[in-house]
Amino acid sequence: MNAQVTGVIVVGAGGAGLTLATELALAGVPAVVLDRLPGRNLQSRAGAIQPRTAEMLALRGLLDDTLGRSIDYRLVGGHFAGLPVPLDYAAWDTRYPHPVLLPQDQLEAVLEDRLAELGGQVLREHRLTGLRQDADGVTVTVTAPDGDRTLRGRYLVACDGAHSSVRKIIGAAFPGEAATARMATADLVLTGDVDDSTTGHISSRIHTSPQGHFAMITPLATGLHKLILSGPRTMAAERDAPVTTEEVREVLQATHGGKVDVAEIRYASRFSNASRQLEQYRHGRVLFAGDSAHIHSPAGGQGLNLGVQDAFNLGWKLAAVLRGEVGEELLDTYQAERHPVAARVLALTRAQGVVMGPQRDGGVPELRDVLTDLLRLPDANRYMAGVMAGLDLCLPSPDAAPHPLLGLRMPDVDLDLGDGEPPVRFSDLTRTGRGVLLDLAEAPLAAAAAWSDRITRVRARAISGSPDAEAVLVRPDGYVCWAGGAGLAETLTRWFGPAGRAGDGTSG
Repeated sequence: MNAQVTGVIVVGAGGAGLTLATELALAGVPAVVLDRLPGRNLQSRAGAIQPRTAEMLALRGLLDDTLGRSIDYRLVGGHFAGLPVPLDYAAWDTRYPHPVLLPQDQLEAVLEDRLAELGGQVLREHRLTGLRQDADGVTVTVTAPDGDRTLRGRYLVACDGAHSSVRKIIGAAFPGEAATARMATADLVLTGDVDDSTTGHISSRIHTSPQGHFAMITPLATGLHKLILSGPRTMAAERDAPVTTEEVREVLQATHGGKVDVAEIRYASRFSNASRQLEQYRHGRVLFAGDSAHIHSPAGGQGLNLGVQDAFNLGWKLAAVLRGEVGEELLDTYQAERHPVAARVLALTRAQGVVMGPQRDGGVPELRDVLTDLLRLPDANRYMAGVMAGLDLCLPSPDAAPHPLLGLRMPDVDLDLGDGEPPVRFSDLTRTGRGVLLDLAEAPLAAAAAWSDRITRVRARAISGSPDAEAVLVRPDGYVCWAGGAGLAETLTRWFGPAGRAGDGTSG
């Protein structure tokens, strides 16, 4: 059987897998996405895009389409553990200072449309059954509607979720903590006194009972509602057991006193607070991103965002390696940069689980009160807002001279390009997926010309929100890796390969 050959095999067409595939396609790297389902999963599932994810989507011109599909529900700030203190994301100088309420299926639709525009494809009803790797690549066997087939890629990236088949096939250990709580989520038709308001803080939507029931109801754009629920019956249910009308009705009765009832369940699934993470995100030519690399409670709306940001970090690096511009050592920075981020999310979601839990003794109510008071302090609120929004991340940049911007996300400043051109945002310069060398003071940067096949040099004047540097070098994922001073050539070499080294393709 002849194997279909591609650059990268992506397993899983969720948020992480589709983001990765679009990044590879944008860079001219062939990739095939395999997914076991016959079509997109239409359940809403994850429901919010955090500010940093919104910024990253803006870097590729995807945010407008995303916002066009969002729910017209204006959240008042973010939250930590559902506590009644809005987190002020505006304190982090972002254009998107609030979560974007967007069902996961709608983000996946935006990404899949862009992938198709770029010539990529998703092979549906393709279930991975075997995998072997060697020094040059990965060969997989797949069960498809027309029979078994074989595919060959130089790399494989597993984005196939919490119960990853790739992880199981290669025997990668998945250490962590087993579930202590089980919950369910459902897209359903509700009747009665349902809160359909389009303003407010998420804490106003959380309802509990003394018997340990939990319900959070939010409207969906389709006229349905999303219910996240738990209770004694849900805690005792098997993972694959269907979510029943009786189970939902019991929770609603306990939390809403019969004022809200369920008429129809369209989609439903179960999840838990299990907390696990791979020790290594790379196993030879197999890499992991999203839920296949880490799982945790959905507290705080972190999971989808974590996976999409994994993919933005990995995509341009993998493309540069496959184009022959840099060596495989660049892939080691994926582990170094993203593993600590997920480890922190796991810790934060476990902490939120304690605070949000039904405990009414053991000091938990007092802990809630203490944390609520702390979050009212501006410095504490700003810290937690940066963590929950993904805006506080600072990446190591060992070759560059010290600068306050170094390692941080590049602000989306307004820029005047001169020559009578209309002002642009920095994010307008990143649509091609290349690195950007932004010259703000006609700095002597002639040496960078040797990397012109991999980065875009732009001379401009900052109109507002000046980054306070004569020049900045920004990676394709939007992080500043050099901001004036010494080390420009070394930094360019580290992230984009040796000067003048052309691979078998360019990024634009």
